[in-house]
Amino acid sequence: QVQLVESGGGLVQAGDSLRLSCAASGRTLRPYAMGWFRQAPGKEREFVAYISRSGGATYYAASVKGRFTISRDNAKNTAALLLSTLKPEDTAVYYCAARASTTSVFSDYTYEYWGQGTQVTVSS
Repeated sequence: QVQLVESGGGLVQAGDSLRLSCAASGRTLRPYAMGWFRQAPGKEREFVAYISRSGGATYYAASVKGRFTISRDNAKNTAALLLSTLKPEDTAVYYCAARASTTSVFSDYTYEYWGQGTQVTVSS
């Protein structure tokens, strides 16, 4: 089992930056690719970003590409998401997730382990 804990969320103004962290315990993250998803009130959870096991491949949702950066540190068993140039529409609960599957990286059902989420609120 992998336990994931997100941190770093908060209330910020439009244009600000935040760095979300995802700390893993119970097992090394090395065999797992990592993803970040978000869920806004009244909306379905959506894909935000993905990073491969080695960190050599990354993918982003079109809505965040160029503003968000996903990273991981296998030695520290952590992953992170840097959110820059935040917009009010980025307001959501952000979740990190881990997967061993090699199927679609954009689908949340392919991720086996999830954190509890961290709230990001962007005011205009």
